[in-house]
Amino acid sequence: MFQFNLLPIPRWVIGVLQRLQPLFFPFSTMLFRDRQDAGQKLGQQLRSYAQQEDVLVLGLARGGVPVAVEVAQQLQVPVDAFIVRKLGLPGHSEMAMGAIASGGIRVLNEALVEQQKISQAQIQEVVNQEQAELTRRENLYYGEDGLQEIQNRTIILVDDGIATGATMHVAALALRQKNPKKIIAAIPLCAPQTATPDHLGVDEVVCLETPDPLRAISLWYEKFEQVSDEEVQQLLQEGSSVER
Repeated sequence: MFQFNLLPIPRWVIGVLQRLQPLFFPFSTMLFRDRQDAGQKLGQQLRSYAQQEDVLVLGLARGGVPVAVEVAQQLQVPVDAFIVRKLGLPGHSEMAMGAIASGGIRVLNEALVEQQKISQAQIQEVVNQEQAELTRRENLYYGEDGLQEIQNRTIILVDDGIATGATMHVAALALRQKNPKKIIAAIPLCAPQTATPDHLGVDEVVCLETPDPLRAISLWYEKFEQVSDEEVQQLLQEGSSVER
């Protein structure tokens, strides 16, 4: 079972660290301008999948979608969003005790749940809240068409960065139920200990950088603003030029 033991970092602390980042890493080659820049660089590493009819790029909503759209545009393949929701620890919502995804998939860090003495009722309350949001986003992003076909396709699963790997892992579990040909985890940066297929539950990992220590994903981006539902919808519309 995976460990989700990263302490939550207050948003104001992240903001201060972002402003001080050039002092910490003045010669860093791992800094991305924004998610679009990260997606363009990631797409270059995935060129062997360009224009393949069975390839589908899925961006983990919401932050992974801008990266995924850039990857899909470079490869000239279809793109869609895949929705996974973190299960926050009661009282410390920034700390993940697990995650859920479409298809009724749930992954829990049993060790953390036991350590924090979280009851089944508390877990179910969090699950219910996140399931409602997951369903809302499914209706918003997919509309009447629903998620694109997964069976017998090569799935490139994209996020803007990975720390614990919980979200990517539960996404891979959910996608396995739909019988894809192959799942590739594609990320601009990843904690070294999580950048393996076994840890993420995928067939292949493509990661540009594995900074150690990772600290916070946002520190490696000059611009790392929250992505809104409206932005996701607009990006998916822009990326829909390739046939589904």
